[in-house]
Amino acid sequence: MYLSARETRLLSKAFGLLAEGLSATDVREQLGYCLMELLQADFFASYVWNDSENKFDEGISINMDAANLGTYDAYYQFHDPITFELQRRRVPTLVTQVMPQRDLMRTEFFNDFLARDGLHWGVNVYSNVNGRNVGDLRIWRRHNRSNFDRHTLELLNLIEPAFSKALRQSAEIDTPVYDKYEGISTLSARERAVAQCVIEGLTDKEIAVRLAIELSTVRTYLKRIFSKLGLNRRSGLAAALGKNH
Repeated sequence: MYLSARETRLLSKAFGLLAEGLSATDVREQLGYCLMELLQADFFASYVWNDSENKFDEGISINMDAANLGTYDAYYQFHDPITFELQRRRVPTLVTQVMPQRDLMRTEFFNDFLARDGLHWGVNVYSNVNGRNVGDLRIWRRHNRSNFDRHTLELLNLIEPAFSKALRQSAEIDTPVYDKYEGISTLSARERAVAQCVIEGLTDKEIAVRLAIELSTVRTYLKRIFSKLGLNRRSGLAAALGKNH
């Protein structure tokens, strides 16, 4: 398998993200941005299968209209002719491998959902842990682009094991930790590590170096921490967490 210098760089970035110990949501979101660049894609979405409600849930997306995604949550996922077959494959699969494009374009799902945002050519990846779909990657290009190809599948086959491992490991990271301060219990272990760095007075760049994560990831964590604790400045975060250190 031949990899260009660009692909090698972006694969390295993807593997680095997957090794950071991110929460399950961050794993899917951050990898989505990386895969869009690696595969030169236009759209991305990711869901988790909810067994109890028999539906896809916990959706995140890039470059897709929120209102249109709302119709997917409420209606189109139950009238979807491709995704359940893609999920059954359990390997990276082109949409055209489960349904010819001309047939897909005749469906309500395509014309009233996919085409509204401009999604045309797709490829999906599903992470299965103990036979259960714990997260997927849905990557699309516009109609004026070429379809994804065998090389796309080779790249995704390289990434899928690390993606699944990251989601398995996130189960522990996402478990709330106990703290007496109201709201602290909602922080993941990784978020608390970032918060501790703030208490020590580190800048965002210094936090990124210490924790070996991207600067953008640090800022994503900080945004989540501030939101969970109802704070809006670093000094408030230090005061809140400092009570228990």
